[in-house]
Amino acid sequence: MKLFFRKYGQGQPLIILHGLFGQSDNWNTLAKKFSENGLQAYIVDLRNHGQSPHDDEMNYEVMARDVKELVDAESIQSPVMMGHSMGGKVTMMFDRLYPDVLKKLIVVDILPKQYPGGHTEVFQALNAVNFDLVKTRKDAEDILRQHLKDEAVIQFLLKNIHWETAERLNWRFNLSVIQKNYENILAEIPYYQSLKPCLFLRGERSSYIKDEDEHLIKRYYPAAELVRIPHAGHWIHAEQPQLFMQAVLQFLKQ
Repeated sequence: MKLFFRKYGQGQPLIILHGLFGQSDNWNTLAKKFSENGLQAYIVDLRNHGQSPHDDEMNYEVMARDVKELVDAESIQSPVMMGHSMGGKVTMMFDRLYPDVLKKLIVVDILPKQYPGGHTEVFQALNAVNFDLVKTRKDAEDILRQHLKDEAVIQFLLKNIHWETAERLNWRFNLSVIQKNYENILAEIPYYQSLKPCLFLRGERSSYIKDEDEHLIKRYYPAAELVRIPHAGHWIHAEQPQLFMQAVLQFLKQ
């Protein structure tokens, strides 16, 4: 699958993969900052997200294969790959399938383990927005507010609304396929071991990486380092962009 992407700057290639319901747009500002620091930043829309094609198949293997297609098509040499949440799992699966491609990995607030579901309210809210009836972004926002309390999540989801035609709004992501394949998104990355330099970033206030699970990181990535970002939840890069940049650039300089 030919994925949509944007490219900024020259230098060491850095491929950035967003999380569930995200898109490359979420990373624009940081990608430009990375490009000012001697990196060539590629921000990618994964399948069924952003401006990339929709497809009924969705699991980490096909998503990693999509990204490999992009790496080959663009002749990207020895990239560093950084993924947030679902994108972090795509990064790990990519390294598992293609062990000779990446120079380093950066995994943002996710582990290779299977997760319990936690998006029931989000799915209910998204399904409540009927675009046959909803004709303005404000109407969609009002419906989301009836179901969700977290302002950051509401704004994050609203960024995905676009004019599909001159008359019709829709989500950029493929809601029905994501919902149908949700178990695949929660799934673990099958065990493998990589000795590459690897950075895991953990949001201090996030529940995605718990103290008792930290041993998993060294099991898969014996050379990995873990950095905790203070005053940050799951969206580290959005909540603490300066500390996030600092940690990533420091790791890349090593």
